[in-house]
Amino acid sequence: MKVELLHIVDCPNTAVAEEHARAALDALGLADVPVELVTIRTEAEAADAPFGGSPTILVDGVDLFPTAPVRSLACRVYATGSGYAGAPTQEQIEAALRGASR
Repeated sequence: MKVELLHIVDCPNTAVAEEHARAALDALGLADVPVELVTIRTEAEAADAPFGGSPTILVDGVDLFPTAPVRSLACRVYATGSGYAGAPTQEQIEAALRGASR
């Protein structure tokens, strides 16, 4: 399993998304799976990647939270149980990872 976190430079939600992804992987017994940070620096890179905005979490190249691709250096918003946030919760990532492993 390859987990990538695509983000733009200075995204204020990168650290939170990485923390939640790492905790979700650990909780599912996948502590040996790294979370690779991938910086999207240009609009061309955004257009060439499965980038849904910063941060985007990919598992084996597929967005855990499918959305329309973003062709610009944009932020992303996730709907959570407590409102909109700049990163999915650990629980949301765990549920998406369970679905991705099926």
